[in-house]
Amino acid sequence: MSIIEKHLINEWVNSVEDDVIRWRRYFHRNPELSFQEEKTAQYVYETLQSFGNLEISRPTKTSVVARLIGKQPGKVLGLRADMDALAIQEENDFEFASQIPGVMHACGHDAHTAMLLGTAKILVSMKDQIKGEVRFIFQHAEEIHPGGAQEMVRAGVLDGVDLMIGIHLMSTIPVGKIGLIYGPVTANSDRFNITIQGKGGHASQPELTIDPLAIGAQVVTNLQQIVARNTSPLDKLVVSVTNFQAGNGAYNVIPDTVKLSGSVRSFGKEVREHTVKTMEQIIKGITEAHGATYEFDYCHGYGSVVNDENVTKLMEDTIVERWGQDRLLPMSPLMGGEDFSAFADKVPSCFLLVGARNEEKGIIYPHHHPRFTVDEDSLRDGVALFVHAVQKILTSNKNKGD
Repeated sequence: MSIIEKHLINEWVNSVEDDVIRWRRYFHRNPELSFQEEKTAQYVYETLQSFGNLEISRPTKTSVVARLIGKQPGKVLGLRADMDALAIQEENDFEFASQIPGVMHACGHDAHTAMLLGTAKILVSMKDQIKGEVRFIFQHAEEIHPGGAQEMVRAGVLDGVDLMIGIHLMSTIPVGKIGLIYGPVTANSDRFNITIQGKGGHASQPELTIDPLAIGAQVVTNLQQIVARNTSPLDKLVVSVTNFQAGNGAYNVIPDTVKLSGSVRSFGKEVREHTVKTMEQIIKGITEAHGATYEFDYCHGYGSVVNDENVTKLMEDTIVERWGQDRLLPMSPLMGGEDFSAFADKVPSCFLLVGARNEEKGIIYPHHHPRFTVDEDSLRDGVALFVHAVQKILTSNKNKGD
Protein backbone atom coordinates (compact mmCIF):
# COMPACT_ATOMS: atom_id res chain seq x y z
CA MET A 1 0.00 0.00 0.00
CA SER A 2 1.41 3.36 -0.97
CA ILE A 3 2.02 6.22 1.46
CA ILE A 4 -0.54 8.27 -0.50
CA GLU A 5 -3.24 5.61 -0.01
CA LYS A 6 -2.49 5.39 3.73
CA HIS A 7 -2.65 9.17 4.02
CA LEU A 8 -6.00 9.36 2.21
CA ILE A 9 -7.54 6.63 4.34
CA ASN A 10 -6.27 8.36 7.48
CA GLU A 11 -7.99 11.55 6.33
CA TRP A 12 -11.23 9.67 5.62
CA VAL A 13 -11.18 7.98 9.03
CA ASN A 14 -10.49 11.33 10.70
CA SER A 15 -13.45 12.84 8.83
CA VAL A 16 -15.94 10.38 10.33
CA GLU A 17 -14.44 10.00 13.82
CA ASP A 18 -16.81 12.43 15.53
CA ASP A 19 -19.80 10.81 13.83
CA VAL A 20 -18.71 7.32 14.84
CA ILE A 21 -18.32 8.33 18.49
CA ARG A 22 -21.68 10.13 18.43
CA TRP A 23 -23.39 7.08 16.94
CA ARG A 24 -21.75 4.74 19.42
CA ARG A 25 -22.94 6.87 22.33
CA TYR A 26 -26.46 7.04 20.92
CA PHE A 27 -26.61 3.24 20.69
CA HIS A 28 -25.10 2.89 24.16
CA ARG A 29 -27.69 5.25 25.61
CA ASN A 30 -30.54 3.41 23.86
CA PRO A 31 -29.78 -0.35 24.05
CA GLU A 32 -32.18 -3.02 22.88
CA LEU A 33 -32.19 -6.73 23.62
CA SER A 34 -31.83 -9.52 21.06
CA PHE A 35 -34.69 -9.74 18.55
CA GLN A 36 -36.02 -6.39 19.91
CA GLU A 37 -33.64 -4.02 18.05
CA GLU A 38 -36.43 -2.17 16.23
CA LYS A 39 -35.36 1.41 17.05
CA THR A 40 -31.70 0.55 16.55
CA ALA A 41 -32.37 -0.96 13.14
CA GLN A 42 -34.50 2.00 12.10
CA TYR A 43 -31.78 4.43 13.18
CA VAL A 44 -29.21 2.46 11.18
CA TYR A 45 -31.53 2.36 8.16
CA GLU A 46 -32.15 6.11 8.21
CA THR A 47 -28.48 6.91 8.74
CA LEU A 48 -27.49 4.73 5.78
CA GLN A 49 -30.15 6.43 3.66
CA SER A 50 -28.53 9.79 4.37
CA PHE A 51 -25.26 8.62 2.77
CA GLY A 52 -26.74 7.94 -0.67
CA ASN A 53 -25.39 5.42 -3.23
CA LEU A 54 -26.62 2.45 -1.21
CA GLU A 55 -29.29 -0.18 -1.84
CA ILE A 56 -30.80 -0.74 1.60
CA SER A 57 -33.09 -3.55 2.76
CA ARG A 58 -34.55 -5.06 5.92
CA PRO A 59 -34.09 -8.84 5.55
CA THR A 60 -35.58 -9.44 9.01
CA LYS A 61 -37.63 -7.30 11.37
CA THR A 62 -34.62 -6.01 13.30
CA SER A 63 -31.70 -6.20 10.87
CA VAL A 64 -30.42 -4.06 8.02
CA VAL A 65 -28.35 -4.75 4.90
CA ALA A 66 -26.87 -2.11 2.61
CA ARG A 67 -25.22 -2.81 -0.74
CA LEU A 68 -22.58 -0.55 -2.26
CA ILE A 69 -22.16 -1.69 -5.85
CA GLY A 70 -19.01 -0.48 -7.53
CA LYS A 71 -18.60 0.81 -11.06
CA GLN A 72 -16.64 -2.28 -12.16
CA PRO A 73 -17.27 -6.01 -11.71
CA GLY A 74 -15.44 -7.88 -8.99
CA LYS A 75 -15.87 -9.79 -5.78
CA VAL A 76 -18.61 -9.29 -3.20
CA LEU A 77 -17.21 -8.58 0.27
CA GLY A 78 -19.48 -8.76 3.31
CA LEU A 79 -18.76 -6.65 6.41
CA ARG A 80 -20.67 -7.50 9.56
CA ALA A 81 -21.59 -5.70 12.78
CA ASP A 82 -23.90 -6.97 15.54
CA MET A 83 -26.34 -4.59 17.23
CA ASP A 84 -27.98 -6.19 20.30
CA ALA A 85 -27.44 -5.43 23.99
CA LEU A 86 -27.59 -7.55 27.15
CA ALA A 87 -29.93 -7.86 30.13
CA ILE A 88 -27.50 -6.19 32.55
CA GLN A 89 -27.99 -3.13 34.76
CA GLU A 90 -25.27 -0.64 33.86
CA GLU A 91 -23.09 0.67 36.69
CA ASN A 92 -21.13 3.24 34.68
CA ASP A 93 -21.87 6.91 35.31
CA PHE A 94 -21.21 8.17 31.78
CA GLU A 95 -23.32 10.97 30.38
CA PHE A 96 -24.29 8.46 27.70
CA ALA A 97 -24.99 5.54 30.07
CA SER A 98 -27.96 3.34 29.30
CA GLN A 99 -31.35 4.95 29.79
CA ILE A 100 -33.08 1.56 29.72
CA PRO A 101 -33.29 -0.11 33.15
CA GLY A 102 -31.73 -3.56 33.21
CA VAL A 103 -30.34 -3.32 29.64
CA MET A 104 -26.89 -2.21 28.52
CA HIS A 105 -24.33 -2.61 25.78
CA ALA A 106 -21.86 -4.72 27.76
CA CYS A 107 -20.15 -6.42 24.83
CA GLY A 108 -19.25 -3.60 22.44
CA HIS A 109 -22.00 -4.09 19.88
CA ASP A 110 -22.83 -0.39 20.07
CA ALA A 111 -19.29 0.31 18.89
CA HIS A 112 -19.42 -2.39 16.22
CA THR A 113 -22.54 -0.82 14.71
CA ALA A 114 -21.06 2.68 14.80
CA MET A 115 -17.82 1.48 13.19
CA LEU A 116 -19.66 -0.12 10.30
CA LEU A 117 -21.74 3.01 9.77
CA GLY A 118 -18.52 5.03 9.65
CA THR A 119 -17.07 2.57 7.18
CA ALA A 120 -20.13 2.87 4.95
CA LYS A 121 -19.98 6.66 5.04
CA ILE A 122 -16.36 6.57 3.86
CA LEU A 123 -16.84 3.92 1.19
CA VAL A 124 -19.79 5.55 -0.56
CA SER A 125 -17.33 8.24 -1.66
CA MET A 126 -15.08 5.49 -3.08
CA LYS A 127 -17.77 3.93 -5.25
CA ASP A 128 -15.97 4.65 -8.52
CA GLN A 129 -12.85 2.87 -7.24
CA ILE A 130 -14.60 -0.27 -6.04
CA LYS A 131 -14.48 -3.36 -8.22
CA GLY A 132 -17.42 -5.46 -7.12
CA GLU A 133 -19.64 -4.88 -4.11
CA VAL A 134 -19.41 -4.14 -0.41
CA ARG A 135 -22.33 -5.57 1.55
CA PHE A 136 -22.83 -4.02 4.99
CA ILE A 137 -24.58 -6.50 7.27
CA PHE A 138 -26.05 -5.04 10.47
CA GLN A 139 -27.04 -8.15 12.38
CA HIS A 140 -29.51 -8.50 15.21
CA ALA A 141 -29.48 -10.98 18.10
CA GLU A 142 -25.93 -12.22 18.42
CA GLU A 143 -26.29 -12.80 22.15
CA ILE A 144 -29.21 -15.27 22.19
CA HIS A 145 -29.30 -18.64 20.46
CA PRO A 146 -30.33 -19.49 17.74
CA GLY A 147 -28.94 -16.05 16.86
CA GLY A 148 -29.61 -13.47 14.20
CA ALA A 149 -26.83 -14.58 11.84
CA GLN A 150 -28.52 -17.88 11.12
CA GLU A 151 -31.79 -16.09 10.47
CA MET A 152 -30.10 -13.66 8.08
CA VAL A 153 -28.40 -16.48 6.20
CA ARG A 154 -31.81 -18.11 5.70
CA ALA A 155 -33.10 -14.75 4.43
CA GLY A 156 -30.45 -14.80 1.70
CA VAL A 157 -28.13 -12.00 2.82
CA LEU A 158 -25.09 -14.05 1.75
CA ASP A 159 -26.37 -14.72 -1.76
CA GLY A 160 -23.49 -13.86 -4.06
CA VAL A 161 -21.07 -13.02 -1.25
CA ASP A 162 -17.52 -14.24 -1.89
CA LEU A 163 -15.91 -13.51 1.47
CA MET A 164 -16.76 -12.01 4.85
CA ILE A 165 -15.01 -9.95 7.51
CA GLY A 166 -16.15 -9.39 11.07
CA ILE A 167 -14.56 -7.32 13.84
CA HIS A 168 -15.02 -7.64 17.60
CA LEU A 169 -13.61 -5.12 20.07
CA MET A 170 -11.89 -6.90 22.96
CA SER A 171 -11.45 -5.68 26.54
CA THR A 172 -8.64 -8.20 27.00
CA ILE A 173 -6.45 -6.66 24.26
CA PRO A 174 -4.72 -3.27 24.72
CA VAL A 175 -5.98 -0.53 22.46
CA GLY A 176 -3.76 -0.29 19.39
CA LYS A 177 -3.27 -4.03 19.00
CA ILE A 178 -5.17 -6.17 16.48
CA GLY A 179 -5.60 -9.84 17.29
CA LEU A 180 -5.47 -12.40 14.49
CA ILE A 181 -6.07 -16.14 14.61
CA TYR A 182 -5.63 -18.71 11.87
CA GLY A 183 -8.18 -21.53 11.93
CA PRO A 184 -10.65 -21.87 14.86
CA VAL A 185 -11.29 -18.56 16.59
CA THR A 186 -14.16 -19.35 18.96
CA ALA A 187 -15.51 -22.58 20.39
CA ASN A 188 -18.66 -24.57 19.81
CA SER A 189 -20.84 -23.17 22.61
CA ASP A 190 -23.46 -25.66 23.79
CA ARG A 191 -25.63 -25.93 26.87
CA PHE A 192 -27.36 -28.73 28.74
CA ASN A 193 -30.08 -29.40 31.28
CA ILE A 194 -30.30 -32.51 33.48
CA THR A 195 -33.22 -33.52 35.70
CA ILE A 196 -32.65 -36.35 38.17
CA GLN A 197 -35.84 -37.92 39.52
CA GLY A 198 -35.42 -39.67 42.84
CA LYS A 199 -37.72 -40.36 45.76
CA GLY A 200 -37.98 -37.77 48.50
CA GLY A 201 -38.54 -38.25 52.18
CA HIS A 202 -37.54 -37.30 55.71
CA ALA A 203 -33.89 -36.44 56.28
CA SER A 204 -33.86 -38.76 59.32
CA GLN A 205 -34.73 -41.77 57.15
CA PRO A 206 -32.49 -41.56 54.06
CA GLU A 207 -32.70 -45.33 53.59
CA LEU A 208 -36.34 -44.90 52.54
CA THR A 209 -35.46 -42.38 49.84
CA ILE A 210 -33.62 -42.27 46.55
CA ASP A 211 -31.61 -39.15 47.27
CA PRO A 212 -31.25 -37.04 44.08
CA LEU A 213 -28.86 -34.66 45.84
CA ALA A 214 -26.30 -37.39 46.47
CA ILE A 215 -26.80 -38.70 42.95
CA GLY A 216 -26.51 -35.23 41.46
CA ALA A 217 -23.27 -34.61 43.34
CA GLN A 218 -21.83 -37.78 41.83
CA VAL A 219 -22.95 -36.69 38.38
CA VAL A 220 -21.21 -33.33 38.76
CA THR A 221 -17.99 -34.96 39.96
CA ASN A 222 -17.95 -37.58 37.23
CA LEU A 223 -18.72 -35.14 34.41
CA GLN A 224 -15.31 -33.60 35.15
CA GLN A 225 -13.71 -36.90 34.15
CA ILE A 226 -14.74 -36.26 30.53
CA VAL A 227 -12.11 -33.54 30.28
CA ALA A 228 -9.60 -35.13 32.66
CA ARG A 229 -9.72 -38.74 31.47
CA ASN A 230 -11.93 -39.17 28.38
CA THR A 231 -10.54 -36.45 26.13
CA SER A 232 -7.05 -36.00 24.68
CA PRO A 233 -5.12 -33.19 26.37
CA LEU A 234 -4.44 -31.91 22.86
CA ASP A 235 -8.18 -31.25 22.39
CA LYS A 236 -9.62 -28.14 24.00
CA LEU A 237 -12.77 -28.90 26.00
CA VAL A 238 -14.65 -27.31 28.89
CA VAL A 239 -17.58 -28.98 30.69
CA SER A 240 -19.00 -26.68 33.38
CA VAL A 241 -22.00 -27.37 35.62
CA THR A 242 -23.21 -23.89 36.50
CA ASN A 243 -26.55 -24.54 38.24
CA PHE A 244 -27.58 -27.08 40.88
CA GLN A 245 -31.15 -26.66 42.09
CA ALA A 246 -32.95 -28.83 44.64
CA GLY A 247 -35.37 -28.61 47.53
CA ASN A 248 -37.37 -25.74 48.98
CA GLY A 249 -35.15 -24.71 51.85
CA ALA A 250 -36.42 -27.18 54.44
CA TYR A 251 -33.50 -28.57 56.43
CA ASN A 252 -35.16 -31.91 57.19
CA VAL A 253 -36.53 -32.87 53.76
CA ILE A 254 -34.78 -34.85 51.05
CA PRO A 255 -36.30 -33.59 47.77
CA ASP A 256 -37.67 -35.66 44.90
CA THR A 257 -35.70 -34.01 42.10
CA VAL A 258 -32.52 -32.19 41.30
CA LYS A 259 -31.95 -29.97 38.26
CA LEU A 260 -28.51 -29.33 36.83
CA SER A 261 -27.49 -27.15 33.92
CA GLY A 262 -24.33 -25.87 32.39
CA SER A 263 -22.14 -25.19 29.40
CA VAL A 264 -19.88 -27.19 27.10
CA ARG A 265 -17.20 -25.55 24.96
CA SER A 266 -15.28 -27.51 22.35
CA PHE A 267 -13.50 -27.38 19.01
CA GLY A 268 -14.25 -29.79 16.21
CA LYS A 269 -17.21 -32.03 15.43
CA GLU A 270 -15.73 -35.25 16.79
CA VAL A 271 -14.94 -33.87 20.25
CA ARG A 272 -18.33 -32.18 20.38
CA GLU A 273 -20.30 -35.35 19.61
CA HIS A 274 -18.07 -37.58 21.77
CA THR A 275 -18.74 -35.29 24.72
CA VAL A 276 -22.53 -35.52 24.32
CA LYS A 277 -22.44 -39.33 24.23
CA THR A 278 -20.07 -39.60 27.18
CA MET A 279 -22.15 -37.21 29.27
CA GLU A 280 -25.27 -39.29 28.78
CA GLN A 281 -23.41 -42.53 29.56
CA ILE A 282 -22.25 -41.05 32.85
CA ILE A 283 -25.66 -39.67 33.79
CA LYS A 284 -27.42 -42.90 32.84
CA GLY A 285 -24.95 -45.12 34.68
CA ILE A 286 -25.03 -43.19 37.95
CA THR A 287 -28.79 -42.69 38.10
CA GLU A 288 -29.56 -46.32 37.23
CA ALA A 289 -27.08 -47.56 39.81
CA HIS A 290 -29.06 -45.75 42.51
CA GLY A 291 -32.56 -46.48 41.24
CA ALA A 292 -33.26 -42.97 39.94
CA THR A 293 -34.32 -41.79 36.49
CA TYR A 294 -33.13 -38.83 34.45
CA GLU A 295 -33.89 -36.45 31.60
CA PHE A 296 -30.98 -35.09 29.57
CA ASP A 297 -31.49 -32.19 27.21
CA TYR A 298 -28.43 -31.13 25.21
CA CYS A 299 -28.68 -28.04 23.00
CA HIS A 300 -26.15 -27.46 20.23
CA GLY A 301 -25.47 -23.74 20.28
CA TYR A 302 -23.27 -21.66 18.02
CA GLY A 303 -20.67 -23.53 16.05
CA SER A 304 -17.00 -22.67 16.12
CA VAL A 305 -15.93 -19.67 14.05
CA VAL A 306 -13.16 -20.90 11.76
CA ASN A 307 -11.08 -18.34 9.90
CA ASP A 308 -10.31 -19.16 6.28
CA GLU A 309 -6.56 -19.33 5.71
CA ASN A 310 -6.53 -17.24 2.52
CA VAL A 311 -8.80 -14.48 3.84
CA THR A 312 -6.86 -14.41 7.10
CA LYS A 313 -3.59 -14.02 5.20
CA LEU A 314 -5.12 -11.11 3.28
CA MET A 315 -6.04 -9.47 6.57
CA GLU A 316 -2.62 -10.13 8.08
CA ASP A 317 -1.01 -8.44 5.08
CA THR A 318 -3.44 -5.54 5.39
CA ILE A 319 -2.61 -5.01 9.08
CA VAL A 320 1.14 -5.20 8.58
CA GLU A 321 1.08 -2.90 5.53
CA ARG A 322 -1.11 -0.35 7.31
CA TRP A 323 0.27 -0.38 10.87
CA GLY A 324 3.43 -2.48 10.91
CA GLN A 325 4.26 -5.83 12.45
CA ASP A 326 4.26 -4.56 16.03
CA ARG A 327 0.53 -3.81 15.97
CA LEU A 328 -0.32 -7.40 14.97
CA LEU A 329 -1.09 -9.75 17.86
CA PRO A 330 -1.10 -13.46 16.94
CA MET A 331 -3.54 -15.23 19.26
CA SER A 332 -4.77 -18.65 20.30
CA PRO A 333 -8.43 -19.74 19.95
CA LEU A 334 -10.95 -18.37 22.44
CA MET A 335 -13.41 -20.53 24.40
CA GLY A 336 -16.23 -18.02 23.95
CA GLY A 337 -19.02 -18.45 21.42
CA GLU A 338 -19.96 -16.26 18.43
CA ASP A 339 -22.74 -16.63 15.88
CA PHE A 340 -20.52 -15.14 13.17
CA SER A 341 -19.98 -18.88 12.63
CA ALA A 342 -23.23 -18.95 10.65
CA PHE A 343 -21.58 -16.67 8.08
CA ALA A 344 -18.15 -18.32 8.22
CA ASP A 345 -19.72 -21.72 7.60
CA LYS A 346 -21.09 -20.46 4.28
CA VAL A 347 -18.34 -18.27 2.81
CA PRO A 348 -14.59 -17.88 3.42
CA SER A 349 -14.27 -15.44 6.30
CA CYS A 350 -11.99 -13.77 8.81
CA PHE A 351 -13.05 -12.68 12.29
CA LEU A 352 -10.65 -10.13 13.81
CA LEU A 353 -10.18 -8.92 17.38
CA VAL A 354 -9.42 -5.23 17.92
CA GLY A 355 -7.98 -4.04 21.22
CA ALA A 356 -10.20 -1.77 23.33
CA ARG A 357 -8.56 -2.03 26.79
CA ASN A 358 -6.82 0.94 28.40
CA GLU A 359 -5.71 0.50 32.00
CA GLU A 360 -4.61 4.15 32.29
CA LYS A 361 -8.21 5.20 31.64
CA GLY A 362 -9.66 2.52 33.93
CA ILE A 363 -11.07 0.60 30.96
CA ILE A 364 -10.36 -2.82 32.42
CA TYR A 365 -13.68 -4.57 32.93
CA PRO A 366 -14.51 -7.78 31.05
CA HIS A 367 -17.28 -8.29 28.55
CA HIS A 368 -20.75 -8.73 30.09
CA HIS A 369 -19.71 -6.80 33.22
CA PRO A 370 -21.93 -3.93 34.52
CA ARG A 371 -18.98 -1.53 34.15
CA PHE A 372 -17.81 -2.73 30.74
CA THR A 373 -16.82 -0.07 28.24
CA VAL A 374 -14.32 0.43 25.41
CA ASP A 375 -11.62 2.97 24.73
CA GLU A 376 -13.20 4.99 21.95
CA ASP A 377 -9.80 5.25 20.24
CA SER A 378 -10.44 1.63 19.22
CA LEU A 379 -13.30 2.78 16.99
CA ARG A 380 -10.79 4.46 14.71
CA ASP A 381 -8.88 1.17 14.41
CA GLY A 382 -12.06 -0.71 13.56
CA VAL A 383 -13.13 1.72 10.85
CA ALA A 384 -9.63 1.89 9.41
CA LEU A 385 -9.34 -1.90 9.37
CA PHE A 386 -12.61 -2.27 7.47
CA VAL A 387 -11.69 0.43 4.96
CA HIS A 388 -8.18 -0.90 4.39
CA ALA A 389 -9.62 -4.39 3.89
CA VAL A 390 -11.94 -3.09 1.19
CA GLN A 391 -9.07 -1.20 -0.39
CA LYS A 392 -6.94 -4.36 -0.35
CA ILE A 393 -9.62 -6.69 -1.69
CA LEU A 394 -11.92 -4.66 -3.93
CA THR A 395 -9.90 -1.87 -5.48
CA SER A 396 -7.16 -4.04 -6.97
CA ASN A 397 -8.64 -7.55 -7.37
CA LYS A 398 -9.21 -9.33 -10.64
CA ASN A 399 -12.72 -9.69 -11.94
CA LYS A 400 -14.94 -12.10 -10.04
CA GLY A 401 -14.39 -15.62 -11.22
CA ASP A 402 -10.88 -15.00 -12.51
